[in-house]
Amino acid sequence: MFLKYFYDEALAHASYLVGCQRTGEAFIIDPARAITPYLEAAAAKQMKVTGCVETHIHADYLSGSCELAEQTGAALYLSDEGPADWKYQLGSQYSVQHLKDGDHISVGNIQLAAMHTPGHTPESISLILTDLGAGANQPMGIFTGDFVFVGSVGRPDLLEEAAGIAGSADQGARDLFRSIEKFKSLPDYLQIWPSHGAGSACGKGLGAIPSSTVGYEKRFNQALQFTAEDDFVRFILDDQPEAPPYFGLMKKLNKRGPQIIGDARPQKMKPELLDSIAATCNVIDTAEFEQFAIQHFPGSINLPLDFLASQGGWVIDYQAATYLVSSSKKIDEAVRILHEIGVDNIAGFFDTDEVYASGLATEKSPQQSPEWLASALQTNSIRLIDVRRKSEWNSGRIPGAEHIFLGHLADQLNQTKTQNDDRSIVLQCRTGGRSAIAGSVLKALGIKNVINLTGGFERWEAAGYPTVQESPSISSTPPQKPVARSCALN
Repeated sequence: MFLKYFYDEALAHASYLVGCQRTGEAFIIDPARAITPYLEAAAAKQMKVTGCVETHIHADYLSGSCELAEQTGAALYLSDEGPADWKYQLGSQYSVQHLKDGDHISVGNIQLAAMHTPGHTPESISLILTDLGAGANQPMGIFTGDFVFVGSVGRPDLLEEAAGIAGSADQGARDLFRSIEKFKSLPDYLQIWPSHGAGSACGKGLGAIPSSTVGYEKRFNQALQFTAEDDFVRFILDDQPEAPPYFGLMKKLNKRGPQIIGDARPQKMKPELLDSIAATCNVIDTAEFEQFAIQHFPGSINLPLDFLASQGGWVIDYQAATYLVSSSKKIDEAVRILHEIGVDNIAGFFDTDEVYASGLATEKSPQQSPEWLASALQTNSIRLIDVRRKSEWNSGRIPGAEHIFLGHLADQLNQTKTQNDDRSIVLQCRTGGRSAIAGSVLKALGIKNVINLTGGFERWEAAGYPTVQESPSISSTPPQKPVARSCALN
């Protein structure tokens, strides 16, 4: 057996190649949309990708299963669990086998058994792997998708939060509790291979290591310590990260199959065209925050590569065409990330150096220090807005700040800003990055009196200025001690 792990840092997304070296067949588990790494890895081992398996209909990225099917003829193995409204609806051009709880599929001499694990989504399945070619009659591990992560479990509120299905969060949490009880009955020695790591919005408190075991998670995963269903429901629904609005779109596109993009690369444009497109299109500048603050094209939104996936779905208008301002070294990666989160209408890109040389990068972003902020707060001459997540705000904030999450800022600011309020707006996050993005969004909307707090809350706190903290939520507290179980790691 050959098992290879792929990890996309931008999306905190893990996918896997499972291959049988005897038969030369390989399956991809939860493939990303950029499929070249899978094809290259299979070719290096003289294998052919013959199948793709998805653990559920993904919300945070567009699947690469259809891309692989188009290019290799791979069969698609998809869940047939859950309600009719959330079953796959791919076209007849693909070879599709639907999986229910207990079904088995084979990758050469390797067996994958489907286990229905609803909760994160109703159709979620996990895949238990047994290497029959090695003479084993017991499983080796389980691909858990977005069901069980290292140190956490998948959030059950996405259908309600992002897809607007009222009441589904509570039901999902109760389904998840029962799925966890089923998971606890698996052998402790089983390895678990999840589809996300730390930084994903598909759960809270995800670990940064790539894999674990059933026994370890039974002992140390907070979400697996509850014996009372209602206590678990309160815990798992409390303090979940905000769900980007594009998640609902991703569910719909993955349900019926994303469009095939191949190796498309946007056309390079002349800088003088920027003026004619800025009013109606997204102009995304991938420069680092410091460089963007010095000079940028007016109306452009600042999204460095490290923030493009995590924040792009919040601030990019999916209905408009998107143009990039980027260096030639960054453009391919920027396009890949945007395609992963469903921004397919990338109409062109402008070379950063050419934009600077053209004289069109005339805008600057004012920055100020915590020392300046401390003085300004005394005069009531500014409006301080903290754009961090709610959980961060609750854990500690600057006195005098108001909280408007970055993803909601553009919509809420006009509702809360009075006509007579002509104070400068100071934006603040943890380190100054997300607030820089927020500043570019507001300036693109025509709000010019915007200042970014350099170093953010961390620098304010390090300088010794006062902070305020919320009282912890009782419902977010797990049991004090793990439930006593036999969890020896073999």
